[in-house]
Amino acid sequence: MAAISASQVKELRERTGLGMMECKKALTETDGDIEVAIENLRKSSGLKAAKKAGRTAAEGAVVTRVADNGSYGVMVEINSETDFVARDDNFIAFADKIADAFFAAKSEDVAAVMDSELETAREQLVQKIGENIGVRRAVVVEAADGGVVGEYVHGGRIGVLTVLTGGDAQVAKDVAMHVAAINPSVAHPENMPQEELDAEKAIILAQPDMAGKPEQIAEKMVQGRLKKYLAENSLTEQPFVKDPNQTVAEFVKAAGGEVVGFTRFEVGEGIEKEEVDFAKEVMEQAGRH
Repeated sequence: MAAISASQVKELRERTGLGMMECKKALTETDGDIEVAIENLRKSSGLKAAKKAGRTAAEGAVVTRVADNGSYGVMVEINSETDFVARDDNFIAFADKIADAFFAAKSEDVAAVMDSELETAREQLVQKIGENIGVRRAVVVEAADGGVVGEYVHGGRIGVLTVLTGGDAQVAKDVAMHVAAINPSVAHPENMPQEELDAEKAIILAQPDMAGKPEQIAEKMVQGRLKKYLAENSLTEQPFVKDPNQTVAEFVKAAGGEVVGFTRFEVGEGIEKEEVDFAKEVMEQAGRH
């Protein structure tokens, strides 16, 4: 009997949405043959047709929760394969249940929070909907004494948690709305990673109007453009989206607070989606009949 590898179990789980032990058992019974295991599972458990290997769950929803006193908040991304399923009432109810669990646990450890009950709920939803469903990531943010956490979710796809040292929930929410709309890179100019500054400097030096400039003049031009770059990409320096006559920092300061930081989730960011040529797929299917 061939040894069953973790990668085989992982693929069968991704294609069926069933639990690890059930998948391992099915693979053991078929000596590691994934296709036969799927066929047997369909016969024994009413499993719907399994998904193609590599089908990516890059749609879904972002859900937030913030404590009534604004002391902490959590944000979770739950993925589905299609935007249609992400709008399904069953999926929305599941996403809310997951967010409540992370909020209660005050944890961002997906493996730890997804206990057997939640994993069973996920598996049942996969079977009911027929798509791969997964909890991708979570984050917990906390405010210092006297501070506040704000939340904003746009269209279920972009979620933001902000942290202020003062102000109130509405101010923190307004800043979160700004982050959702403008998508700054960092909270403060000094938070910009050096590698990004170096990359931007290289781009500036390569621009046509820099050619032939004396070193001192070129350096002055570079510093001026880097300063502009930092202002454009740092939350505190950006014109506030609801009142461009003041920066975000000025808006928060007027309310008695300061910006500490933010976290922004956008559904599917960083996931490489599979490009499907539907016309080619249909022709290939037709050619088999």
